[in-house]
Amino acid sequence: MTQNKNQKILVTGATGTVGRQVVAELLDRGHQVRALTRDPSKAGLPAGVEAVRGDLTDPDSLVPALEGVTGLHLITFGGAYFAPLETGPRILELARAAGVRRITVLHGGGPSLLEDAVRAGDRFDWTVLMPVEFMSNALEWAPGVTAADEVREPFTGRLSAMVHEGDIGAVAAVALTEEGHGGREYVITGPELLTVGDKVAALAAARGREIALVELTEEEAVERWRASGMPEDVIGFLRVAYGDTPEVGRTVVGTVEQVTGRPARTFAQWAAEHAGTFAAGAAV
Repeated sequence: MTQNKNQKILVTGATGTVGRQVVAELLDRGHQVRALTRDPSKAGLPAGVEAVRGDLTDPDSLVPALEGVTGLHLITFGGAYFAPLETGPRILELARAAGVRRITVLHGGGPSLLEDAVRAGDRFDWTVLMPVEFMSNALEWAPGVTAADEVREPFTGRLSAMVHEGDIGAVAAVALTEEGHGGREYVITGPELLTVGDKVAALAAARGREIALVELTEEEAVERWRASGMPEDVIGFLRVAYGDTPEVGRTVVGTVEQVTGRPARTFAQWAAEHAGTFAAGAAV
C-alpha cells in the first residue's frame, strides 16, 4: 500500500505497553509523533517525540494536541483497571474538526462508547485493533522468578496465541499511515499456540536457568488476586479468560504478516529480549 511520508500522528496512551510500541514504529517509519500524556515531564519517550499534555477524560484538553495531525491512535479506557471512557463522541467531534483522516482504536476487551462512536463514523478511515493476550503479561511473573525460580499460575494447560506488543504497534503504524485499512477490524495474534508451561520453558531457556511451574487451583488464584486488591469484575474476567479461553484467544491468524509484510514475532524472541528481567537476583 502507498505510504505518505512524514505524517504527523497523535498517539494517546503513549506511555502504555502498546502505545510505546506505536510511537517507536511510527518513528522508525519516518513520521512525526506527538504523544499525549498527563505529565510530559515524566513520559520518558524517545528523542524526537513531541510530548504534549492532555487527558482523554477531559476531551477539550486535546484541542492543541490535535492541531495539524493526520492520524490518531486511541485507547478506550481512562482510569484504574481499564475503566471505559465515556468521552468518545466528543473526542471524535474534535478529531473531525481538526481534520484527522485515520484512526486506530485499541480494543479494550469489551464494549465502549468510544469504539462504538468510531465504528459508526463515516468521516474517518478507522481500524479497530483486537490483540489477544500480550506477551508482556509474562512480566507479572518476574518477581517470583527472580526471587524463587518459580511461576505460580492456575490453568497451566490453557492455550494462548499471545502476541508481541511490538507487532501490535507495527500493525497500528501501518493502518495510521497507509491506504487500504479503513473500516477494518484486525484480530492480532502471535505465530503459535502456547501453554503456560511452554512460556515458562522459553523464559528458562532465555535466561539460562530452570524455572519451576507451580499450578494453583482456581480458588488459590482468586484468593491471590483479591489479596492484591483486584476488583471482582476483573477477577471474573480472568477466570473466564484463563479458565475457558475464548476461541479467538487460542486461534492463530496471520494479520501481522498480512499487514506489515513480515512474520509475527515468537515468544522465544520476546523472552530473549527480556531475559535480564528474569535473571536471578534482578531488580524488579
